[in-house]
Amino acid sequence: MPTPPENRELSPYTGWTRAHWETTADRLLLAVRPHASPGGGLIDLPGPRPSRSGARSDGLEGYARTFLLAALRAAHGDDPHGHLDRYAEGLAAGTREPGTEGPDAWPRLADTRQAFVESASVALALRLTRGRLWDRLDARVRERTVDWLLPALGPSPVDNNWWLFGLTVAGFLQDAGIETDRAAATVDRALERIEKWYLGDGWYSDGDNRAFDHYNAWALHFYPVLHAHLSGDRALLDRYGPRLRAQLDAHTRLFDANGAPLPYGRSLTYRFAAAAAPWLGALTGHTPLTPGATRRLASGTLRYFLDRGATDARGLLTLGWHGPYEPVLQTYSGPGSPYWASKGFLGLLLPADHPAWTDPEEPLPAERADTVRALGPTGLLVQSTAADGLVRLHNHGSNHVGDPGTDDPGYSRHAYSTRTGPTTGTDPADNHFALLAADGTATARGPATPLGTGPDRAVSLHTPLPGVRVVSAVLVHGRAELRAHLVLGAPEGTPVRLTGWTTAPDGPTSQLHPVHGYAPEVAELPTGATLQGPGPTRTPALHGTTSGPATLFAALVSLTAEPAPAPVAQLAHVQVTGARALTVTWRNGTTARIALDAPDPEDQ
Repeated sequence: MPTPPENRELSPYTGWTRAHWETTADRLLLAVRPHASPGGGLIDLPGPRPSRSGARSDGLEGYARTFLLAALRAAHGDDPHGHLDRYAEGLAAGTREPGTEGPDAWPRLADTRQAFVESASVALALRLTRGRLWDRLDARVRERTVDWLLPALGPSPVDNNWWLFGLTVAGFLQDAGIETDRAAATVDRALERIEKWYLGDGWYSDGDNRAFDHYNAWALHFYPVLHAHLSGDRALLDRYGPRLRAQLDAHTRLFDANGAPLPYGRSLTYRFAAAAAPWLGALTGHTPLTPGATRRLASGTLRYFLDRGATDARGLLTLGWHGPYEPVLQTYSGPGSPYWASKGFLGLLLPADHPAWTDPEEPLPAERADTVRALGPTGLLVQSTAADGLVRLHNHGSNHVGDPGTDDPGYSRHAYSTRTGPTTGTDPADNHFALLAADGTATARGPATPLGTGPDRAVSLHTPLPGVRVVSAVLVHGRAELRAHLVLGAPEGTPVRLTGWTTAPDGPTSQLHPVHGYAPEVAELPTGATLQGPGPTRTPALHGTTSGPATLFAALVSLTAEPAPAPVAQLAHVQVTGARALTVTWRNGTTARIALDAPDPEDQ
């Protein structure tokens, strides 16, 4: 299939047009065809391992998520490769004998929890193509499909964004005039549940925790707002649309000039699903982006991954980030999981003459000016620099707590960027402050309690060991960071270590400079592959020891893709102005002061 020619007049940043999106969708859909079961009910994709739900569930996932892509591709009646006909055949085959060992049989929702997730993609695809597919199906197939979907109207088996899968199934059933009272109750129950997690400024926690990640954009806003739009429910859209706009004001700042979304959190193998919410903003009008900037973001993200090996020689999306990379996966990840990226094609719901397709591309927030911004109630602070288009995220309050004493690399680091990846496995943790045991073992960070953010700073508290607390703070300006840590209650002479940004020889420049409390030498720790690419990589580190009941440590840090950057020590002058306070004068003459104060343990 030939690649359409680039149009650098319309799309000066990416060269891509709607034709590129349509061609890419067709290529992805044609590539999975050889892996369909005899009747097309399952798409059994090759991969390094099955998910924890098993091969049959993975086959359903392969069908459901690519069915959504086919529905988006054919949304305006253009289906030159007959994708919808094939998925209609698969629907009939998959629902014929669900729960059996038949070659096409789908697992039942009551038996396989993951099927609850996939029911949403099936229902959304049916909703988007109702007149062209659902209404033309044999009555027996429609009846079987409804029987398979109905259990999704019950309570969610997982108490997080999964409530919205039932909402999505309910929305289709309402449109189709099926079990409308039950469906309406399901919608109301789901929205009532996620309301408890809405913290303001466009941010939900993903359940009863402080997990703030890409699920805000591609799930917690995506499903309610799209449902309101498809339902024509103006009251619902008036409620949830402004929340989407607020979320996009933050989300769109997390994209690099090179198109990369910030690799932070879980399910990163969904890749360009990160473009779904910006497209949804254009679809509904609830967006801070211009139409041209929306397409620039989305096309840049799609190109970013395709240009870096997201698909293999067969044209299949792999489990990883650029290419295959197992450490970025979760136990629920299977060979069909990457096709959640189908959501990133939501822009194909917009007609070809929509300004998002016809206006010239415009620059992203990260390309316009240096920016430092606190992200609402999350404890996250975004820092971007226009000279290199690089985005950094400082984490002082978002958590995804796993086993005690362990850290999830996708959530626990003090900082993330669009051009570095967290170290994993046995490698020393990057962007981490730790107390060191006698054998060199580093403490985990554990849950971080936010203590506040401001226009240029973020502060948090964590407890790495019983009776030991660490107050951590960052002040940023341009590409420079001042990172400070106050250790409280550690035994005299406890070794500590601060690590900086992990980079490869052909990557950006990572700088680390001791200011207070650390020894003058900067060590280089050998580290291996990250999601950005193979090793070797290097991770700078500083070492020190505690002294007394409270010990302050401070360092200047920088990550930049500027050529021949000045040393970070030249970007700021730092003074210790008290046992727990620092004053920094940046290179432009502006000053900032920060005091590291910990709340009384009795008040926590």
